[in-house]
Amino acid sequence: MNATDVVVVERHIAARPETVFSYFTDRDKWLSWMGTDGEFTFEPGGSYRTNVNRDNVAEGRFVAVDPPKRIVFTWGWAEGGMDLPPGTTTVEITLEPVDGGTLLRLVHSGLPTPEACAAHEEGWIHYVGRLAAVAAGGDPGPDHWMQQP
Repeated sequence: MNATDVVVVERHIAARPETVFSYFTDRDKWLSWMGTDGEFTFEPGGSYRTNVNRDNVAEGRFVAVDPPKRIVFTWGWAEGGMDLPPGTTTVEITLEPVDGGTLLRLVHSGLPTPEACAAHEEGWIHYVGRLAAVAAGGDPGPDHWMQQP
């Protein structure tokens, strides 16, 4: 792994790690911040497939599920415009209790190009922001990426 194939997103979330973690292990909660539909088996080796936005369908497998500290899953696009096959990259999310809330650190590794890094960084910043809102008890509002052509 080198710096050119990795995206790192950090965000303080005004909710306990247990609350934030639940948004990665419950289908309805996951879909409240990212996606319109999906099937998930939230256990090591379990698969997922979710329509993230419009015609972009992400697919992968859960590698590690360590409540409420860490979740790791493979990532790729089964459908959509990006050439990144399912299972070719890895997303690791760690949650650390900080100042009455949670420091979320997302590391997406194995991305093949600077363009893929830039696109995924933009996406993760967008969706982690939505996660932060809903986990803190707020409403992330409509996902404006769903309305983009």
